[in-house]
Amino acid sequence: MTTQNTPRQPWMHDMKALVCAPAQLWCDPDGTMSGNGVHAGAASIAGFYLADTRILSDIAVAVNGERPTPISWRRIRQNGGVVSMVARNIEGVTVDPQLRLDERRTVSADRLTESIDIRSVLDRDIDVEVSIAMRGDIATMQEVKGGVPSAAAAAGAVTMAAAGDGMTLDAGDLHVAIGPSADCGAAPDAIGVDGLTGTATWRLTVPARGTVRIGLQVVAMAPDMVVQAASTPCPWRDVAVCAADSRVSRWVRTSLEDLAGLRMAIPALPDDEFLAAGAPWFFTLFGRDSLWAARFLLPLTTRTAMGTLRTLAHFQATASDPETNADPGKIMHELRGEQLVSAGAFASDGMSLPPLYYGTIDATPLWIITLGEALRWGAPEDEVRALLPNLEAALAWLRDWGDCDGDGFLEYIDRTGHGLSNQGWKDSGDSVRWRDGRIAEGPIALCEVQGYAYQAAMIGADLLDRFGRPGGEAWRAWAAGLKTRFNERFWVDDGHGRYPAIALDKDKRPVDSLTSNIGHLLGTGILDEQGVRDVVARLTSPDMLSGYGVRTMSGECGGYWPQSYHCGSVWAHDSAIVMLGLAAEGYIDEAVRIAEGLVRAADAFGYQIPELYAGDAGEGGPAPYPAACHPQAWSAASSVAVASLLLGLTPDGEGRPIDSPLALGLSLTRE
Repeated sequence: MTTQNTPRQPWMHDMKALVCAPAQLWCDPDGTMSGNGVHAGAASIAGFYLADTRILSDIAVAVNGERPTPISWRRIRQNGGVVSMVARNIEGVTVDPQLRLDERRTVSADRLTESIDIRSVLDRDIDVEVSIAMRGDIATMQEVKGGVPSAAAAAGAVTMAAAGDGMTLDAGDLHVAIGPSADCGAAPDAIGVDGLTGTATWRLTVPARGTVRIGLQVVAMAPDMVVQAASTPCPWRDVAVCAADSRVSRWVRTSLEDLAGLRMAIPALPDDEFLAAGAPWFFTLFGRDSLWAARFLLPLTTRTAMGTLRTLAHFQATASDPETNADPGKIMHELRGEQLVSAGAFASDGMSLPPLYYGTIDATPLWIITLGEALRWGAPEDEVRALLPNLEAALAWLRDWGDCDGDGFLEYIDRTGHGLSNQGWKDSGDSVRWRDGRIAEGPIALCEVQGYAYQAAMIGADLLDRFGRPGGEAWRAWAAGLKTRFNERFWVDDGHGRYPAIALDKDKRPVDSLTSNIGHLLGTGILDEQGVRDVVARLTSPDMLSGYGVRTMSGECGGYWPQSYHCGSVWAHDSAIVMLGLAAEGYIDEAVRIAEGLVRAADAFGYQIPELYAGDAGEGGPAPYPAACHPQAWSAASSVAVASLLLGLTPDGEGRPIDSPLALGLSLTRE
């Protein structure tokens, strides 16, 4: 039975995020912060975070002891926002608000700046007392996600103390200094600390029809962080976007801002940027997510792709380790600062992942493909040449380790009992289902992974040839064998036509649900001409197209539910992959239909498409998935994929805009 005391995952479909990796700030829908309160029936995610730690859970402003009423919130840029509030306890000659507070918050890589302009319309000076209370938290991201309080705080491992005209917050190696910001005006008149809540108080005289400013700056110092801000300039900072259809230009502009806030690096390679997968849960390096986002951005820059490739190569496995799921040549799945242990609402799944985890079946072939694509889009040859040893190791992993049971296909199984049970992009525990809704048992050989592996082997062979390395023909022969086996074993027919099964299960039976996974096969080369036609026919049927993108599972399957994480929802990046695959196979009209759906979705979500959304269509537009990340790297980068399709961009520069109203007046230019 569910009760109000049962931990629940926080929802944030209407929460406001400001990001400047590795820091992020989450506010309530009205722009204020009440992390100790309840939002959408669960503990709120509101707070200021550094990487995987929530530093502060509450920031509360008060005027003469009463919280002002928020009336508007607006985002200035990806890392800055303003909430306007009025103090209802300051009276004048009319009932109109007499005192307004504009609370500006700016997030940078290691700090939060809080600045408040207090404006009066009164024709006399007024004395007021204004306070800013901040509550320390130091909860792990998994505690926040599971809806449970900070264990460190409960154990007394977190301390807050007054320090001069500010406060300090300490927990182990993490030190947080809270004090006046440079442009805040006067220092606080008083500092008070009660447990983990510190309050700065100003006693102010607001001049007649005048303004005063106060503020605080929160600086977090964590010397052992595994990620940091990217040190190089944003490679798309000077890109200007124009379009006759303002939805397209607004989506691309918003996405590029969000992507700028997701740029990260690791301390060992500070000049090599990658994109954090998404805020808040996945604010770090993810193999597949970071690679797909970088691939979508190739028409704008190869720098992000090369930085991502080098960073992942830095962590490429050199030995087998069942606990981390590593094998020689494998590309990692995710990087964390500490063990990732499910808590609260997720405690029952028993998941416990090491800080550096390799539980992914697709990151390795995607790494190879991205390397080849980056070279095609103009990455420097010497940079690609430097990664050839990593390429050879990744190719060897496909052959020697990717096939865990010797059946000639790449498959996965969790070897620890506490890792990810599914290790493709649909990595939830219930994502691989039979058509009747039953969950398939592993080892699981996903259909799209075979397509990735085929494409990776062919691209790898071409790279080896180009740089004078041996092995090209052997890899083409390996790919040919995989293609033959795939087309012999994966196809099923439900009476409406044939299509590839989502996977083979432990008994090598084709798991017969119809899913978006088959769209990832387009453009890889693993399908023959008839296979391409059959896949296109099934993907463009009403049970797969929602009007806002491609459903992850057909509406006719027993496991379908439009607000399921992977079994009926729509993911923008998934739809963009299908869209690009259709275009690569020559199905431009069908690709444009998906692009149109994604533009409609972007418009419905204020041009910040979340991680996923409900896969049903209606007059009200796409419904949110309440726990979806936003911004999400590959969702934001999908806008560039759509723009590239519309403009007909190609590595050789010979493309031209397609015949679609969305393409009218569209341009991506450098200012």
